[in-house]
Amino acid sequence: MTACDSIQAKEKILSGDNYGELHDQGKLRTYYFYTPKSYNPDRPMPLVLVFHGDDGNGRSISNVTRFNELAEQKGFIVVYPDGIDQKWSLRGNGQGRVDDVLFVSALIDHLQQQINIDNHKVYATGFSRGGILTQALACKLPDKIAGFASVAGSLPVRLKPNCQPQTSISMLMINGTNDRDVLYEGNDHTQRGALVSISDMVDFWRSHDQCTLSNASLKFSKDQVKTALYTGCNGNSEVWQLAVVNGGHFWPGGSSTDESVNKFNAKLGLNASETIWNFFQRHSS
Repeated sequence: MTACDSIQAKEKILSGDNYGELHDQGKLRTYYFYTPKSYNPDRPMPLVLVFHGDDGNGRSISNVTRFNELAEQKGFIVVYPDGIDQKWSLRGNGQGRVDDVLFVSALIDHLQQQINIDNHKVYATGFSRGGILTQALACKLPDKIAGFASVAGSLPVRLKPNCQPQTSISMLMINGTNDRDVLYEGNDHTQRGALVSISDMVDFWRSHDQCTLSNASLKFSKDQVKTALYTGCNGNSEVWQLAVVNGGHFWPGGSSTDESVNKFNAKLGLNASETIWNFFQRHSS
């Protein structure tokens, strides 16, 4: 694609709902994205990648997180990739499984050709298995992504020893203390697909960034959200942890078909999507 072609392609992007596709690792991949009315092809805009959980897709996680409304208000592009068979794979194999970390890298390159993206303000967040993918992206794509936020996710035990990014990582983690799918206390490390405990995950990133200060200044209603904010880290990075006391496997402040989750959310007063965007805005690569 020539520079001229690239400009023409960028001008064709319409505000609102859009769909795209690309070929990667021998597979046709799809994604849904939302472009705010304020998008101007002559002006770069931040990009937020949002990854669904197992059995979800780009549209379903957009409905849960309501990032489109935030993108319209705050002025950023939000992209929701689709996993193959509604799942994410952290490593490829000879049986045709793809490596979704490589796919995300290819997707960012692809989007930069289609849309005028601020390359210093590319961010990644995800829910459940999408949050686990977000942790893997922090390990493996720190040169392309400026900030990371995992919701109801953790760091795979298998990945942890090999997670040695050469740069500091800004990471926000939101977990429910009563999550039965991603256990707060982690898994038996011999278990297939085991995840480290939430405290181990937080300590890992805090140690990686060599953070020296900690405080708890974010206030939410009824003391149901315990916060730990680590600053004084290398390269102006930050590590934030929000623990939702008695919270389960959900996206705080998101929409749900489960009425009990909606009631819990209403009392909680925490909007994960807004908190994540506020965190992202503090960081650029």
